[in-house]
Amino acid sequence: MTDAILHVAGLTRRFGSVLANDDVSLHVRPGDVVGLLGHNGAGKTTLVSQLVGLLRPHAGTIQIGETDAVADPAAARRHVALQPQAQAPIDGLTPRQAIELASRIRGLTARDSRAAATRLADELDLGPWLDRRALPEGGGLSGGIRRLTSFAMAVAAPMPLLVLDEPTNDIDAARRRLLWDAVRRRGDEGSGVLVVTHNVAEAERIVDDLVVLHHGRVVAAGSPARLRGTQDNDLRLDLQLQPDGQDPTAQPQTVPVTVRRRVRAGRRVLLTVPTAQAATAVTWATTLRDQEHIDGFALGPVTLEDTYLALTTQPRDTGSEHIQEASHV
Repeated sequence: MTDAILHVAGLTRRFGSVLANDDVSLHVRPGDVVGLLGHNGAGKTTLVSQLVGLLRPHAGTIQIGETDAVADPAAARRHVALQPQAQAPIDGLTPRQAIELASRIRGLTARDSRAAATRLADELDLGPWLDRRALPEGGGLSGGIRRLTSFAMAVAAPMPLLVLDEPTNDIDAARRRLLWDAVRRRGDEGSGVLVVTHNVAEAERIVDDLVVLHHGRVVAAGSPARLRGTQDNDLRLDLQLQPDGQDPTAQPQTVPVTVRRRVRAGRRVLLTVPTAQAATAVTWATTLRDQEHIDGFALGPVTLEDTYLALTTQPRDTGSEHIQEASHV
């Protein structure tokens, strides 16, 4: 794929007997934001570590622009900006100093670095903390402000490829929205963006394509609409179970609607049902709630989260491939 800024093909990485990445292929084009989804341990950070040369794959290729990143990782890194999953080591610095330092390392002038710090502080609502010093052991700045500073350091100087590993960790809801908007903006400005996340609902709003990893393998890839597929005509019935965990849907024959898919995630049971049976589903769920078999319910459109849970869950021994138990949400 010659127009891709990042092209990964057949990437395989083992740790002893554990296959962390198993024949992974994906690509990111300039201007695209690609989400890499997967539960903890799916192999996302292992993949990122290979992209930036911190780990060497046992098989497969990584092409960043015109550079073979496996053969020459140092050259490839000149085209990549990374926000790692771990917090940036900024103790002793203010966010302004950290952003300016990252900008200078990437080749911006002192004047442009100062302008970048000011612009990013406005974009991410960092102003009140911009000149507050980070202290050892997490002092001085909260985890969320440190995380935003790390993102700002990664994007301060425009780069062809931007790799963000769980950029929203520790960030409050209001600033998460600002950050997601900032991620989308980098794509719109021409960078290829690979964003690692487990936040399916928020990522869906800004990505062009998604890659889902499960046990080290790509189990789905495509646009959010494509991954949802024909389920756009179905509805999701979300049942909130009682604390005792008794599940009134455990026996499929007792459910009075057609269940195309059932996923249990903790005290939630997600049922995919036909739109034509919405009234029956609501009547049944209302009865369950009134009889205190469930805490509550909600009926709405099928979302990408439903697809993601179905792709990353293990079928239970129930006689139906659509009855699944979530291993992680």
